[in-house]
Amino acid sequence: MAIGRTTMSAGYLVLETGEIFEGLWRSSSQLGRAGEVVFNTSHSGYEEIATDPSYFSQIVVMTASMQGNYGVDRKCWESRRLWIEGFVCLQLQESPRDSSWIRLLNEFSVPCLSDVDTRAIALRLREGGTPWGALVSASSKADAIKKAQELIQEKKKLAKDWVFEASRKETETRKGSDPKGPRVAVLDFGSKENILRELSHRCSELAIFSSRASVQEIEKYKPDGVMLTNGPGDPTDVQVATETVRSLLGRIPVYGICMGHQILGLALGAQTYKLKFGHRGANHPIRDDLLKKIYMTSQNHGYAVDKETLPKDVRVSHVNLNDMTVAGIYSETRNCLGIQYHPESHPGPHEAVQLFDFFIDRMIRRKQL
Repeated sequence: MAIGRTTMSAGYLVLETGEIFEGLWRSSSQLGRAGEVVFNTSHSGYEEIATDPSYFSQIVVMTASMQGNYGVDRKCWESRRLWIEGFVCLQLQESPRDSSWIRLLNEFSVPCLSDVDTRAIALRLREGGTPWGALVSASSKADAIKKAQELIQEKKKLAKDWVFEASRKETETRKGSDPKGPRVAVLDFGSKENILRELSHRCSELAIFSSRASVQEIEKYKPDGVMLTNGPGDPTDVQVATETVRSLLGRIPVYGICMGHQILGLALGAQTYKLKFGHRGANHPIRDDLLKKIYMTSQNHGYAVDKETLPKDVRVSHVNLNDMTVAGIYSETRNCLGIQYHPESHPGPHEAVQLFDFFIDRMIRRKQL
């Protein structure tokens, strides 16, 4: 049976732990790919998710049933490319009216599996964690398992510092839209474009550095503040950045988002740990003790900061109300803020965007007085 440009055949999501889920292979290529298998509960934003570098080396299972139903728009992209290793959903829009999403996945050779029991997959990931897995096109389950094992073993050879893989390698300078605003140095751990857009609205200039930039490189720029961006992987595998941030703390205001928050926590002497299945979606409630609000947020991370290991002069400023994990830390004495979600999220909840104003008005300008 054919719909639009894609001929459907049997496809499989195979987990390293042995589980296998059958669906329809919706890709023009028969080549499979492997990665960490995670689920996202967002009802929209599939294009932003796929172009978010934080999803480097991950196969994304969408729990909302309909995907691709409102087309694509490259103005929504969070980076220059798609980063996901695969896309899994229940229903996929592919009709004479619109097949732009599946065409885009095919353009970037990202395999797609539809008509699969995404509820069963999500329950497995919630109960057993997020294992390695592979998406494959195969003639039988036995063939699928063999192909998947080969792909997973090859994928595991990837360097552990995923942040560096997703980071810029050369420094980029951007002019901001506020001539009177501060100059901010950005450590790129795999940054979403919306972080840079929100900063640009409030700053006179940004300098975006590689994740392995030295303290000397950053100091030479003479920034008024430092932003640590989101990014993929385990924060303890990130090279150089933790020591760089530790050297800057107390001297330059530091604001970290997601991976940046975790690196900030490590730089402060705290520890991080892997969450059982992570937080990924646009519907996570947060209690914000800085803005004195409770609001919904967009989240995408698999690790958290251990509150019991934070130094005494750093307080938990934000709490995830789903599981009471640390969602933000703040220290007035060290002038640093870390947020374990996406205050820059568009589309999605917008209330937390005021934390960018907090960074500029309360952290940077207070230091300049």
